[in-house]
Amino acid sequence: MPAEPAPQGFAAAARERLPMPAAEAMSEAQRAAAQALIDGPRKGVYGPFLPLLRSPELLERVARVGEYLRFGSTLDARVRELVTCATARHQGNQFEWLMHAPLAVQAGVDAAAIESLRVGARPRGLAADEECALDFTHELLRTHGVSDPTYAAALAQFGEAGVVELTTLVGYFTMVNWVMNVARTPGLANARGEPLHAFPA
Repeated sequence: MPAEPAPQGFAAAARERLPMPAAEAMSEAQRAAAQALIDGPRKGVYGPFLPLLRSPELLERVARVGEYLRFGSTLDARVRELVTCATARHQGNQFEWLMHAPLAVQAGVDAAAIESLRVGARPRGLAADEECALDFTHELLRTHGVSDPTYAAALAQFGEAGVVELTTLVGYFTMVNWVMNVARTPGLANARGEPLHAFPA
């Protein structure tokens, strides 16, 4: 367990830009948005919702999309968590990596596959649905679309609704990773596991 939260960004002097606002400085809308997060399935205000508190209406809408993708999606939890980790690794985001890497293993993804992602290698020996989802995710992140063979494989594996949800899952986590990358939101202080390092040059 790291003694300090893993900082966001690989520069030595990277400091958090948009931390939790002081309670007395928050507007009524900000306090209401924060309380809704505390009362909902997340049970707290952390990660992308710290910078998003600056725009409470946007926070509420982003939170609702994320709730569905994380807790209501038709995709299996293994697939969701693997894709979330792959997206966090691609975007170099400490918070989502440290939160979701243990959740992926807990959901049934092989720990060796998660470690391969962490160090920038392609995981081997995945289940068929994991392999398909990872191919789709990597191609989408790399090319901003997917080829006909990759689309056909995902359609056969997940159906039309699953393909739409898979695409949206990658897009959602890309968005919140970017928000935190800009805000330099660190990993949680109590996060377990190895943080990300810059890809080898």
